[in-house]
Amino acid sequence: MKIDIEKIKEKKTTAELLSFGLINLDKCSGPTSYQVSDFVRLKLKVNKTSHFGTLDPKVTGVLPIALGRACKLTGYFLGEDKEYVGLMHIHEEISLEEVRKAIEENFLGKITQLPPVRSSVKRAEREREIKEFEILEQDGKDFLFRVTCQGGTYIRKLISDLGDNLKVGAHMLELRRIRAGIFNEEDKEYPSINMYDFEKTVEEYESGNEKSLRKIIIPAEIVSRVYPAVKIKKSELKRIFTGKPIGYLDLIGKEKFEKGKIISVFCEEVFVGMYKVINGEDIFAKGEFVLQPIID
Repeated sequence: MKIDIEKIKEKKTTAELLSFGLINLDKCSGPTSYQVSDFVRLKLKVNKTSHFGTLDPKVTGVLPIALGRACKLTGYFLGEDKEYVGLMHIHEEISLEEVRKAIEENFLGKITQLPPVRSSVKRAEREREIKEFEILEQDGKDFLFRVTCQGGTYIRKLISDLGDNLKVGAHMLELRRIRAGIFNEEDKEYPSINMYDFEKTVEEYESGNEKSLRKIIIPAEIVSRVYPAVKIKKSELKRIFTGKPIGYLDLIGKEKFEKGKIISVFCEEVFVGMYKVINGEDIFAKGEFVLQPIID
């Protein structure tokens, strides 16, 4: 069931968008992802922000930022595929064919990665999937590459491991994330905005012109493009908001999903929450996160 995100956006005030929205930010080189997220929080004067997947300080590109209560959805976006373009330097002369062969044989599909020493996670081997890894250009020992991978993959480590496999060594010179799940740098609806233009947009908003700010805020209901949307009857909404599970009789139409599937639930165009399908005798799904209405 498709949810009309633009229709939802039109009906919301700017304050409502700021309390449950996202911004597709283009991170510059230098600050940490946390610093960028906090920069957005301070500029927009919202109570909370969070980012969808850490980028190293020197890495640029797509860094979606959640605003206000949309921070509760961060975990639902983090595991989505990421896409990068970067430049690696191989320490000794080697042919393009040798590099491509090593990638095809050892660095496509499911691989095992040990996080780098300087990382925020426990150093234990983890399985990650490399969907695409191609060499775009070669200039001597420098190779321009593109990678599409499972969220949580360390690209710098991927390049280092490739160098070890080739027995010549390699390191990453530059890296840019061009896509994070459904968010990309050239999206037709919500292209990423650089930090300079973001600041200008906030200045316009503070001067009374909210048009540009509204344009860049993405309603958090866009989570329905990642997790299928299911609609429930309006008569059951109050009961559902008390934390009760969703029964088959609460649904509009017949829905069939495998047990354990995560879905987004709506009542008309109102986002209710994120649910896990149970497929019990009477219970269809149980809530993981229910967005309680704000009572004035």
